[in-house]
Amino acid sequence: VQLQASGGGLVQAGGSLRLSCAAGGLTFSRYAMGWFRQAPGKEREFVAAISRSDSSSKYADSVKGRFTISRDNAKNRMYLQMNSLRAEDTALYYCAAYPAITSSIRVTSAEYTYWGQGTLVTVSS
Repeated sequence: VQLQASGGGLVQAGGSLRLSCAAGGLTFSRYAMGWFRQAPGKEREFVAAISRSDSSSKYADSVKGRFTISRDNAKNRMYLQMNSLRAEDTALYYCAAYPAITSSIRVTSAEYTYWGQGTLVTVSS
């Protein structure tokens, strides 16, 4: 299984970025997907997650209303549209997956089976 995150970069506060996660080696539509992030000196934290059928999603309070998670099961891809970025959004962003039987969504990193490498998002203030 491979998860490849991309789309990070340097952006000014108030700007936008769109992260992408390409999945391979798994039946993508059977997996719920999530984004987590880890800032320097901090623990990894939940950002957003989406059910396997795209029927439901969850967000961390810190990104609610600014970030939007989506997925395209036909393309085996997941996305994170990040708007109104803040300096505190600076972190390494990871995509992750776990096999889901229902439309439930998990927010704890330990419950995710597969992880991609991170993509760095830097927001300058």
